[in-house]
Amino acid sequence: MTEAVKITDLVQEFKMGEVLVSALRGVSFSIPKGHFVSIIGPSGSGKSTLLNLIGGLDKFKSGKIIVGDVDISTLNEKQLADYRKKKVGFVFQSYNLIPTLSALENVELPLIFAGAPKKKRDEKAKEALEAVGLSQRMEHKPTELSGGEQQRVSLARALINDPAIILADEPTGNLDTKTSHEILKLLKELNEKNHQTFIIVTHDPEVSQYADRVFHIRDGLIEKEEEGVKD
Repeated sequence: MTEAVKITDLVQEFKMGEVLVSALRGVSFSIPKGHFVSIIGPSGSGKSTLLNLIGGLDKFKSGKIIVGDVDISTLNEKQLADYRKKKVGFVFQSYNLIPTLSALENVELPLIFAGAPKKKRDEKAKEALEAVGLSQRMEHKPTELSGGEQQRVSLARALINDPAIILADEPTGNLDTKTSHEILKLLKELNEKNHQTFIIVTHDPEVSQYADRVFHIRDGLIEKEEEGVKD
């Protein structure tokens, strides 16, 4: 099976004052293309650090990350920006929407940065919002949307450039239980429909109900890997 992500001996360290903190201590694993994977761990386990490194948001101390056929450890800043723009979609716990823009305008942003013409931006943004069930809320601003609706806008924005992988950092962290399951179900449906690879970082073990594989991380190391729990 083709690998979407392959990580080998990944090490990341931070300086906090005079103290050197080991965030990741030699992490190795791989994710097959098209899989829905959850990385579960407590606060401070290194899971968000790991997601940021896969997404090309930070440089790492040593090791290797290969996404598709791209070894991101070899990329310069310009190439990393291009990688983030074309290969990766991000979904955040806090939605990261611009409050003065409508849902449609928020979703269009990646295409604006990519230099797409307005007609194409409008068409693709509308398609993405329809895909996440928000066809009736396109002109609403974030303050006029519920938390679940804001996360759907965030997801539509992540999908807009047809990325190879979707990275979601605690995507249900600000949502109630019912809405959390709705968002997770939607993520899984999109994963199966689009054959994109989804990597969900969370502290919530219930995410494993939707995952093909579950990686448990603690103190910067993968403790165990297991099959997802299917209902």
